[in-house]
Amino acid sequence: FGRRLTRAKQNKGARGEEKACDFLQGQGYRILERNYRCRLGEMDIIAREGRTVVFVEVKARSSERFGLPQEAIGPQKRRRMTAIALCYLKSKGWLGEPARFDVAAVSLDSASETVTLYRNAFDATGF
Repeated sequence: FGRRLTRAKQNKGARGEEKACDFLQGQGYRILERNYRCRLGEMDIIAREGRTVVFVEVKARSSERFGLPQEAIGPQKRRRMTAIALCYLKSKGWLGEPARFDVAAVSLDSASETVTLYRNAFDATGF
């Protein structure tokens, strides 16, 4: 039984990421990576907006019962995202490039599916 919940959660996450990618591309972002993994963890989406490298965390929710999607990114998650971003930038030789963190909050309720983008949602932390 637990497996089904996990699979449903994975499907919701994948659907949310797909919606977020479509939305970002519509806003002029160029998607560089999806589900980028390094030894420190995973980044949902890495994109470019102009010269800026944008690290995007996608938070998909089917209801607001447990809070807004963007509220799910606490200090520990921010530190991990910062570390992953530095790992990525270093691997590409882009440490001098402008970069930022965006959050794509995807609402997947039955009435409508919407993406709200929070540009420059937080500063790099922990370094």
